[in-house]
Amino acid sequence: MSKLTRRAFAASSAAVAASAAFGFKPALAQAYPARPVTVIVPWGAGGGTDATARIVAALLEKDLGQPFNVVNRTGGSGVVGHTAIATAQPDGYTIGMLTVEISMMHWQGLTDLTPRSYTPLALMNEDPPGIQVSSSSPYKTVKDLADAIKAAPPGKFKASGTGQGGIWHLALVGWMQAMGLPANQVAWVPSNGAAPAMQDLAAGGLDLTTCSVPEARAIIEAGKARSLAIMAPARNPIFPDVPTLKESMGVNYATGAWRGIGAPKNLPPEITAKLTAALKKVYDSAEFKDFMSNRGFGTVWGDGGQFGSFMDKGDAQMGEAMKAAGLTKA
Repeated sequence: MSKLTRRAFAASSAAVAASAAFGFKPALAQAYPARPVTVIVPWGAGGGTDATARIVAALLEKDLGQPFNVVNRTGGSGVVGHTAIATAQPDGYTIGMLTVEISMMHWQGLTDLTPRSYTPLALMNEDPPGIQVSSSSPYKTVKDLADAIKAAPPGKFKASGTGQGGIWHLALVGWMQAMGLPANQVAWVPSNGAAPAMQDLAAGGLDLTTCSVPEARAIIEAGKARSLAIMAPARNPIFPDVPTLKESMGVNYATGAWRGIGAPKNLPPEITAKLTAALKKVYDSAEFKDFMSNRGFGTVWGDGGQFGSFMDKGDAQMGEAMKAAGLTKA
C-alpha cells in the first residue's frame, strides 16, 4: 500500500470514527431507500397474500418516496418465493411477504429455510381458522359437534379446507390433539383451497371445514353454512358473533394463517429500524385498516422482535401437529 493510499485510508477511517462518536448514521442508511425496492410475494397474483402485499407496498412507497415493486415468485408450495427473499442481498432493496408456510415447509423436508433464515420486520395479519358446518347440520354449537366427534369411530366425520398438510389441515389436527383425540379422528379430504371446500360443505359432501371465516364468508352470508367457533385467543371484531373455542368448550387452542414482512438475514440495524417504523405507519393508517376490514382479513401488529418470537412459537406448534399427522420428513 502506498503512502498516499495509507493516508487516504487513515483519513476515511478517522471520519467514520468521528461520525460514530458524534452519533451520525452512515450515509447509506440515512439515504435509504435511494432506489426502488423489490417486494417478493411467494404466492400468485390475485390471492389474499398478494393483495395484502400490494397495499403494504403502495403505502410504503407513499411514505418513503421510492417505488416498492411487488414481484410474485411462485412454485414449490412457497419454497421458491421464500428462498428468493432469504438469498437476496441484505441491503434493504429486497424484502418480502413471509407466510405461515415458512414454519411448515422444513418439517416436510421441502427446504432448509426456517423462520430464523430472515430478518423479521413486522407481523401485520393473522386469520385464525373457523369451524364451519352446513346450514342443515344438526350441530348448533362447537361443543355439540365436538361431543359427536368424540363419540364417533375414527374417520366417520369428514373435513376439508386445503390440501393434505396445509395450514387448515394442521389446525384440525391441533384441535383434535387439544381434545385428547387421535390426529386422524376426523378424516381429512384434500381440496384445492377453502372455496371448493366450502362448496362441498354446502352440498353435503363434508361434515365441517376448518378454513378462516373470511374465506367462508360468501357461503355463510348466502345462508348455506355457519361458523361455530374460531381457534383464536379472542373473537374477531369483524365476526363478533363467532365465539372462541375456549369460550365455547373450554379448549385453550389457537392457531392461524399469518402474513408478515421480512428481509434477508443480517439486514443492517439502521435499515431494519427504518423499515419497521415505516411498516408501523402503514399498519396504523386508515387505508390499510379499511382495506383489510373490507376483505375480512384480521390485523395484528408485531415489531421485528415480536414477529420473530411469534414465528418461533408457531414453528414449534406446526412441528408437533405435523408429527402427529405423520406429515414430517422421515
